[in-house]
Amino acid sequence: MDFSFGADDAAFREEARCWLAEHLGEGLAAGSGDWSVRRAWERELGRAGWIGIGWDRAHGSYGNRGATLTQQVVWAEEYAAARAPGRVGHIGENLLAPTVIAYGDAAQRDRFLAPVARGEELWCQGYSEPGAGSDLAAVRTAAVRDGATYRISGQKIWTSLAREADWIFVLARTDPAERGHRGLSFLLVPMDQPGRIEVRPIRQMTGTAEFNEVFFDGAVARAEHVVGGPGAGWRVATGLLALERGVSTLAQQVAFGRELSDVVAEAVRTGAADDPVLRDRLVRQWAELRVMRWNALRTLGPAAGDAGAPSVAKLLWAGWHQRMGELAMHVRGAGAAAGPGAWSADAPYELDAAQRRFLFSRADTVYGGSDEIQRSIIAGRVLGLDGGRKR
Repeated sequence: MDFSFGADDAAFREEARCWLAEHLGEGLAAGSGDWSVRRAWERELGRAGWIGIGWDRAHGSYGNRGATLTQQVVWAEEYAAARAPGRVGHIGENLLAPTVIAYGDAAQRDRFLAPVARGEELWCQGYSEPGAGSDLAAVRTAAVRDGATYRISGQKIWTSLAREADWIFVLARTDPAERGHRGLSFLLVPMDQPGRIEVRPIRQMTGTAEFNEVFFDGAVARAEHVVGGPGAGWRVATGLLALERGVSTLAQQVAFGRELSDVVAEAVRTGAADDPVLRDRLVRQWAELRVMRWNALRTLGPAAGDAGAPSVAKLLWAGWHQRMGELAMHVRGAGAAAGPGAWSADAPYELDAAQRRFLFSRADTVYGGSDEIQRSIIAGRVLGLDGGRKR
């Protein structure tokens, strides 16, 4: 596959690089945790047209730029290289919007895409449930038609951004007589419903709480906000998952490359790199990262329709990043178990960035579809196997 950057891409790269250098303040570049600052940054991106540059423009533009596939890659790489903050609008831009474009109607596109493109409305995802983490067909959250609305009852879990989001898309059972993947619908639900939606943060072993539980007690969704129509939830939900891995994976790999460079520098500084076994592990991490990049580029081209491509990508990066966290701790040695400052019984135990990354990476092979689920998808959709047996 020929995936080269041309003169137009070089000009686009320079424009993106200059814009980021001009608009990124020190606090943002360092990864500000202030949500008012992060939301203001989304609106800044929206005003400049940087949100949704990869959206299918067959139905028109929503104030955002149009960009070729290579230019989308350029923007993702430059954004990561500038150490710009993690996008709080990621779910709306890269999951909800392409899904509404592909499966929604004109009214839904008009209502929901422009606010995402302007950075004004944030979204979260209501898929996983207790007992149905990676098995979407087993969801028990129910939505009952009530005139012009649906009333939703149930629970979702591991919901990123639930405390900050304005909207949530929910996979719920709208036909109680059906089982499995039949009878499900994909509903767009406003989060500002006091007494009907409750969000509880989940405290992790890192001390942070990126994930949440979301409880629905008669929450209301308008009937015209069912994407694809009633009963089409499985088709829409699985279509969304196919959109989840894409250009953003390349930006993720830029960040991975920085992490690896930091670990290599630490190994050289401490002399840990003198160990030939550890050097071999560092080289292997570098080589695997290059393979991930070329695989990501391949799947953006003619291989974009490969049924197992998203699952292969998830398996590659999740395992790589988990091993990266382990390697960083190995390079540091016994000191990896200590906090960055003096510890005392009267003060909380603080973690540095590498320690938080190591602990959080334990979840990499679980969230977004566990490794077991990804292998099952590859076995069924690519290898033609069913339950480990040839069909």
